[in-house]
Amino acid sequence: MSLWMLLPVSLPVFTITGIWVVYAMALHNQHVCPVHNWLYNASCEDQLSLQGGPELCCTLDRIPLISKCGTLPPESCFFSLICSTGSFLVMLISLLRYAHVIEKHQNCLMNTASLSIGWICAAGLIMVGNFQVDFAKVLHYVGAGVAFPSSMMFVCLQSALTYRLAKTQEEYRLGHFRVGMALVALIALVLSGVFFCQESFALQHTSAIFEWIYCMIIMLFYGTFAFEFGGMSAETLMVLSRGGG
Repeated sequence: MSLWMLLPVSLPVFTITGIWVVYAMALHNQHVCPVHNWLYNASCEDQLSLQGGPELCCTLDRIPLISKCGTLPPESCFFSLICSTGSFLVMLISLLRYAHVIEKHQNCLMNTASLSIGWICAAGLIMVGNFQVDFAKVLHYVGAGVAFPSSMMFVCLQSALTYRLAKTQEEYRLGHFRVGMALVALIALVLSGVFFCQESFALQHTSAIFEWIYCMIIMLFYGTFAFEFGGMSAETLMVLSRGGG
């Protein structure tokens, strides 16, 4: 077993833990409402008794979307750190996966496309983390518009690539598992996007929940590369030094 397998595992461990810490900070500072809250006000001028008082008054601006959790300081600082570090790890994992495929098999269009899309996703993630939605909405949404579709394309390409390169039963089972994750992620992404465009507070809250589900699955998908990275060696790095040939 190679220590390289710790690299893909570190991405979901760091990012999933990190964004839940950001959520906890935002909740503590009353910048967002709890994920279990389904009662919203049009404004906080009139107290909603069912929410227990004005300190728990929830409006559309406090729906716990991941980006909303990382909008205001101090949690915005930590959110930027998580997204920037996560982006670097995504780029590194995508590059090493690309080299590993070439080392063990041969290069193909799907492998090259997957590397390119992985790096595009990383660029979008940096924009999401460093341009907060309340202060740079256009740039934030551009980043989200890049990161979400490209991350979905990446997991689809990698799922197909897993099947294409599979030779053992374990590798085929890994392919089945990745396809299952990709399907759940696709459903979560579509539902999150559809509900986000609705006027209903309940549907927008549902959108936030599906957004969380989607991001968790994508990060866990990267963690499955530990299976391939366990067999990685210095030869993988030599592939990169030769320009990927």
